[in-house]
Order: sequence, then C-alpha cells, then structure tokens
Amino acid sequence: MTLDDQKAQARKDAFARRKIAFDTRLGGASGHLSSVLAGYRGVPLSGYMPIRTEINPVPAMEEAAAHGPVGVPVITAAGQPLRFAEWEPDCALEDGPFGAKIPADLVYFEPEILIVPLVAFSRDGGRLGYGGGFYDRTLEGLRAKRATLAIGFAFAAQEADNLPLEATDQPLDMIVTENGVLQIS
Repeated sequence: MTLDDQKAQARKDAFARRKIAFDTRLGGASGHLSSVLAGYRGVPLSGYMPIRTEINPVPAMEEAAAHGPVGVPVITAAGQPLRFAEWEPDCALEDGPFGAKIPADLVYFEPEILIVPLVAFSRDGGRLGYGGGFYDRTLEGLRAKRATLAIGFAFAAQEADNLPLEATDQPLDMIVTENGVLQIS
C-alpha cells in the first residue's frame, strides 16, 4: 500500500470517528482551549471557522478577541500558504474556498499562535489534515520567521496511532480535545 493509499485510509477512518464524536458531543468542548489561550492573552492568534464535523473553536476565539487580535485562515490559491484575516465576533462573513467562512473585509496579519483543525492526530504531535498541505506550508514559513505555536483542536476520538506522515508534515506543539490538553514533549 502506498503512502497516499495509507493516508486516504487513515483519513476515511478518522472522518468516521470524528462524525460520531460530533454527533454525540456535549457542550463546552472549547473550555479547555479557552484555558490554554488565557495564558497567551494579547498574542496574535488564528482560529478557524468550523466546517462539516470539525470541533468548534469559536467560543474560545470570542474570548481571546477581547484581549488581542484573532484571525481566520484564508486560502488564496492551491499550493500556497494560508493568509490570515482579522476576525471579530459578529463581523460580516462570506463564503471562502471549501465552504469555510471568511471575513467580508480582508485585513491580513501574521499570527503567532495557530489553532489548527485536523482529521487525525497522534500523541507525539503528528497531524493528518485534509491533504492540501496548506497548514504545513504555512507553519513552515511562519516558524522560519519566529516561534509559532501550533495547537491542534480536535475531538479525542480523532487520536490515532502510527499516522502515515511525511517529512514535510509540520508537528503540533499541543493538542486540545474536549477531554483536556496534551502537551507534546
């Protein structure tokens, strides 16, 4: 089985686990994320607008926005790193690529913390995304300039062992689930 086949199967399995977690979720999943972000008040960060069955970081983003700049990712083109547009609670949104909402007024900035959506994660900080490489390219570029914290936000059910990863896959520094915080050593 090729690496691409392994990744496709790992994504299929993880999407199934994520859907079950999404369908049976309890409220307050972003509480642990809010607690983590409280230690970084005022540091520019990016969250994301959830699509499909992704865990919802918006409540934690709303809290963080009271203390400093918060943004969301904007896909500008295939094969390019993400850009980040300033976001505020209740700002006007429009449809962006892949169905994720983006601010209607695009004011770009560079975050130092990224709350990263994912399909699957491993306890050692491995992340399996959707396959476009957007976060990998973005994190590589941001980390070349300054320390950039990548926080994976997911349902605990998205954890997997032995993810099929490549050298270009950027690791997560921390993973937050509805059950707590996993620090990566």
